[in-house]
Amino acid sequence: MPDPSETTISTTRKTLAIAAAILAGAVACGTAENLTAAQKLDTAVDKLGQQRSLSFELGLDTDAATLKALDSDAASGEEMPDQVAELLAGARVAVSVQSKKPLQDSSEADITGMAMKVAGPDGDLLEYRQVGDWAYLRAGVKSLEKASGSQLPAPEDLPPNATDLKQVLGGGWVKMPADSLSKDPSARETPPSADPGARARQKKVIKGLQQLVGREVQLKETGTRDGADRITATAPFRTLITGLVDELRPLAGDLPPGAELPTSKDLKDAPNKKITADFAIKNGALNEVSVDLAPLAETKGGTFTLVLRLGKGDQAAAPDQATQIDPDALAQQLFGRPAIPGQKEPAL
Repeated sequence: MPDPSETTISTTRKTLAIAAAILAGAVACGTAENLTAAQKLDTAVDKLGQQRSLSFELGLDTDAATLKALDSDAASGEEMPDQVAELLAGARVAVSVQSKKPLQDSSEADITGMAMKVAGPDGDLLEYRQVGDWAYLRAGVKSLEKASGSQLPAPEDLPPNATDLKQVLGGGWVKMPADSLSKDPSARETPPSADPGARARQKKVIKGLQQLVGREVQLKETGTRDGADRITATAPFRTLITGLVDELRPLAGDLPPGAELPTSKDLKDAPNKKITADFAIKNGALNEVSVDLAPLAETKGGTFTLVLRLGKGDQAAAPDQATQIDPDALAQQLFGRPAIPGQKEPAL
């Protein structure tokens, strides 16, 4: 079972590093206007990495009808269901991380707390917190049932030995030792040595992304609005996404199982209309990124914007009450198999 805190801090650190490198590429390759705008963006991203806490929320500013319009060419019976469109339109993912060191220099051991919440249009779907040595989890059972359109088993209807699953489906907070969520405990004790080949691949990818952004993205300062300096980045969607995927291919072998990059054939029919990202900078730090995807939806008057809001992360707090469970037992009760690779399968 993957450790959410490890995944979150790793993703945060890598995202900041790659974003800074990409923006730096625009500095090296852009026009005079790109130069000034990219320098400001580069500094704004770097300032985020210097912080010891960070929060971000990701969601769509749209409605179900606009999302369904994306499937207007789908074959009969394959259209996006109304329920899925409503869930995606109302979904929000919020994450907060706190560290003893600047985030760009942090590892899992430096994390002092983190919280993650996934919410839908009808309420919270899932909430996770890590405080000290404990991880806390709460499932929004009623919201999950509305989102899925099906009823989850009632705790009293589960087998007597499904005690951990009963606690989760009861809707209250459960807790477990944070280190029990590690996918491979031995990896904590003996960290793998750095792979020179991986570092070389990463450098190649970053250089390629720098050149791609400098070649395809037009940056422009658009003044101040709502107390924030604004910079826009405009690029043709298919050209940019195809180039992005091509530059990332050297890292394809480093992706986890089941995560695959799309092929050129997958992307050939993507619309090549220009899309614009709007960056808001407050107090020198990146505060918000909104990407206008309406040109891809081909609808009139519909709003379709992907919004990422950033800020200072609040310290995660432990719930007042939480029942301790065994994550390995929970995995067996859910899937009938162990959570940790290498552990023997339960007898049938």
